[in-house]
Amino acid sequence: MLATITNPLKRSLLRDILKQVSRSFYLTLAVMPADVRDQIGLSYLFARAADTIADTDAIERAQRLQYLKQFRAQFAGEQINRVAIRGIQAALAPHQTDSAERVLLQRLEDCFQLYLDCTQDDRLRIRRLMGTLPNGMEMDLARFPGDTTADLKALQTLDELDQYTYYVAGCVGEFWTDMTCGHRPALAHWNVKEMSAIGVRFGKGLQLTNILKDLAKDLQRGRCYIPEAMLKEVSLTSKDLLQAEKVDAFRPVLRQLLTIAKEHLDQGWLYTMAIPRLEIRLRLSCMWPILFAGETLRLIARSDELLNPAVTLKISRGTVYRIMALTILTGACGYVGTAYWGWLRKQIA
Repeated sequence: MLATITNPLKRSLLRDILKQVSRSFYLTLAVMPADVRDQIGLSYLFARAADTIADTDAIERAQRLQYLKQFRAQFAGEQINRVAIRGIQAALAPHQTDSAERVLLQRLEDCFQLYLDCTQDDRLRIRRLMGTLPNGMEMDLARFPGDTTADLKALQTLDELDQYTYYVAGCVGEFWTDMTCGHRPALAHWNVKEMSAIGVRFGKGLQLTNILKDLAKDLQRGRCYIPEAMLKEVSLTSKDLLQAEKVDAFRPVLRQLLTIAKEHLDQGWLYTMAIPRLEIRLRLSCMWPILFAGETLRLIARSDELLNPAVTLKISRGTVYRIMALTILTGACGYVGTAYWGWLRKQIA
């Protein structure tokens, strides 16, 4: 358990940073059991920081990669290098146009102090996560050489896409499983290795959903996560996807990826239903992202504007509130949730 749980000042510090960086995540985090809430919140901040370092376009790519490696090195042992952390803050914080990203980098040293206040077991869990997750950001910087459509490059194979989704989200499923099993007695019967593997699929499904949702905007940044090998099967290239009218030609590939995302999320649902019924908070924290992803995939499957960067595919607040109300009022009931997920997945084709 984090020392911050018993130290009101440190607990308040973490909550304050989370609220400034992402109020929506802060509110979602509130549903989680208290004995894992702070550790998962802190891990979110570290993951967000790594992503911010990698995406600071005003800094040369080689330098971003160096800062990312310096950041990652802080999790390699028991000690942190405050000089290196302050160097990252000084170099990158002034370039953040998003106030949340700027605040996060400004408070990075505070985050590491909270990390040092974790128990040894929880530090080890966070260390494992941060030993893997930055691989995805490094892969972005290595695979995609520029930040505009003129520099557009694509992943080559489905295996490469699968590896990427593991780095940036699948490993979170492993971390989540390890952390909750370490703190929730109701999960003592879980086989951590087996459930972690299912958790990996859960994370991959959520990430693949995000990739499809943000496809058009990522293309404008020179990044195509749709494998060239899949596009070649329908006589397309990554540059063809810059043309919004090519959406119909792209649909056979889209259907394949939607199917993969559904199959990953099916495993996520099995994971959720394996959580004991009385662990309502933990169930809700897994139900919500799956059902939100399902609604998002439904929008993607029906959209004629998927390749239009001017269009944002996002489920409405009303949909979010409906899912939250339904699952809360029914006590995270497996029958109700499974019926909803079953209905959703039939709409995704």
